[in-house]
Amino acid sequence: MSSTLEDTEGWLPLDGLQPGFEANRAAHSTALAGRELVLRMDSGARIWHGFTAERTRWELGEERGDDAYHLVEVDEELYYAQFQHEHDQGEAVSLVLDLRHGRTLAVQSRIGQAWQRPTVVTQEFHTGVIEGVPVSGEPPRPSTDLLGRRVLWSYSPQHHYEHIYLTEHWYTFLCHSGPEQGIADTDACAYYRIRPGIYLFAWREKVVPCAAVTVADHRLMRSHGALFGLAEDGTSTTHFTFGAHGRLLSNTVYPELRA
Repeated sequence: MSSTLEDTEGWLPLDGLQPGFEANRAAHSTALAGRELVLRMDSGARIWHGFTAERTRWELGEERGDDAYHLVEVDEELYYAQFQHEHDQGEAVSLVLDLRHGRTLAVQSRIGQAWQRPTVVTQEFHTGVIEGVPVSGEPPRPSTDLLGRRVLWSYSPQHHYEHIYLTEHWYTFLCHSGPEQGIADTDACAYYRIRPGIYLFAWREKVVPCAAVTVADHRLMRSHGALFGLAEDGTSTTHFTFGAHGRLLSNTVYPELRA
């Protein structure tokens, strides 16, 4: 990495970050193997998923696919699936499935052109319900609950990153140790409350052409996620899953200020 931290040309590409970053990833769950789920999204889309132990087949209108997936049980009857489309390497999906409350949240991450700004990777968020499962509780929705928190996330014994949740649309990261030690930036982000204490947090980086989607239980300080973006060659894609253990460093409560 460049000795001049302000020189972003020396920052690691996404595929350069991957080695060792997956150390704290939770084991893949086969809890959905043999199940079929139909997701009815608020947009009107209807998506069928059929799961085996390692793959999910899906149908959306005339579109069909069959992709390898990684699944984590975040909480009782709350699952988080992540996969990259094999027929379209430029798109990845992060899927929250709440089988207790009959609700779902899907995030579509899409790689654009390398020159695209403000970020190369864009994200769309879609909420809905799971057919055949009684719907209860509140739907996933944008949240400000995490604002003011500073959390140290450890992705491996070597990779430690501090997250500072600033506003509804921005957060700052600082790498304390690992191959990116010393670098920091403020990037665009989004927060969704899934269950009490459990949040989906997604960010889109502007220096490295990548984005991430995580689901974190802030009661247990355990996070699960995936990074997706362009590799160093600028044309091929990189998609990998990871996990982290967290430590709450501080929680700032801001006074009410009037303009």
